[in-house]
Amino acid sequence: MIKALRENIDRFLSPGALVILSIAIVTSFIVASLPEKVVDGLPFWLTATAHRAAYVELVAEWNEEKPDKKIGMTQLHSRALERRMLSGFLSGTPVADIIEAGIGVVAKVFLGPVNEIGFVDLTDLIHKEGIYQQINTPSFAPYTSRGRIFGLPHDVHPVLLAYRSDIVEAAGIDVSTIETWDDYFRVMRPLFRDRNGDGQPDHFLMTADDTRSDVAIMLILQAGGSIFDQNDKPDFASKRNAHVLATLTTWIAGPNATCTDVPANTAAGHRQRLEGFVIGTLVPDYMAGSWKIENPSLSGKLKFMPVPAWEKGGRRTTVAGGTMIGIPKASKHFDTGWEFVKHLYLSPDLAKHMFENTSIISPVKTTWTESFYDEPDPFFSGQPIGRMYIEQAPHVPHRPSSPYTSAGGQKIASSLIELARYARANEIYDVASLEIEALNILKANQASLERLISRNLFLVKDEK
Repeated sequence: MIKALRENIDRFLSPGALVILSIAIVTSFIVASLPEKVVDGLPFWLTATAHRAAYVELVAEWNEEKPDKKIGMTQLHSRALERRMLSGFLSGTPVADIIEAGIGVVAKVFLGPVNEIGFVDLTDLIHKEGIYQQINTPSFAPYTSRGRIFGLPHDVHPVLLAYRSDIVEAAGIDVSTIETWDDYFRVMRPLFRDRNGDGQPDHFLMTADDTRSDVAIMLILQAGGSIFDQNDKPDFASKRNAHVLATLTTWIAGPNATCTDVPANTAAGHRQRLEGFVIGTLVPDYMAGSWKIENPSLSGKLKFMPVPAWEKGGRRTTVAGGTMIGIPKASKHFDTGWEFVKHLYLSPDLAKHMFENTSIISPVKTTWTESFYDEPDPFFSGQPIGRMYIEQAPHVPHRPSSPYTSAGGQKIASSLIELARYARANEIYDVASLEIEALNILKANQASLERLISRNLFLVKDEK
């Protein structure tokens, strides 16, 4: 026993172990001695670089006019903000007095009982102060849980269909005849031919693939389908959603598939788009802004049209992404925080800066008459894209605020993959036949999500 003990001690005190122990002690001392970063003013956390750039002047203006109510803006990585915010809400550890967060992060805050949500319920104030009437109504939906509003929306993010106008117009195609998706694929079909003899179509007609859950979800929402109902219960196993997935599968699967995937924000995707590999892409306003920066050679080669409807007279847009700003319940400076939030988000100057630098339109309807939205955009062949997005803004579909929104999206993605696999394996490529299988797959995936949600006793109890 004594010999074994000596061997353990010798192993612990080996040169390698001593080096590791020394490094740990030294680095711990260095970290402990570093000065703590002190924020000058009321802490305000956010993640988006473009948002921060837009806020700098407004924050500086506020701090100069109200030195006793200074705001200290800090940009964090989205994962860092999510971890710090959620752990603070759950454990009571300090968080910022003002937090701006993306739609995916905010949904996780709604996981428990409504009275335990970490953000202040702003519903009554928003109505009392007339803010609800000022802001595009559908934009509140992702930040409304069980009828209560917990943040102001930063954006609307309506979607238009961008297409390679130079290629389309050179082929003599008149896009004014396009109203529905059936119209789109019929009118654009001549571009799908193999004219150079390489055995491949010269151009695919739209960006879509069974791996692109974002496209599937945008199309489902546009068609009036749902993922969760008004009580945030899974509601995607419907005939409407089955029709959308079945139709989408005929676009992406089979020997005559007219759609393929072109990544939105990668070098390879930008090169394919520049080469005309794909004609059309569903583009939220923020993506229009990023393309100008990331793919400037596309300038003058693109135009927008409203998204083709599922039926004549149907919705000509959809929606993707989003951000809100809110005030944690733990804040001891609510009045100052609320005053600043309104100063920032309702500002016409912010609306102008965001649009001119990112193409993002404001959800504040009183800014929609501003002339900068009517300026011709050279990148999009001189179209006034701000006005085009604003025309669709009131029609963006309702979105859920369920904490299981991400899981629901994953189930939609799985359903599309399964359906495309079924279509290829059985060589079935007509919508009517695929709808039956699509509904069965959706039902199975919805049941799986319902089982997951049923384990959340806090949420189930709160619903009762």
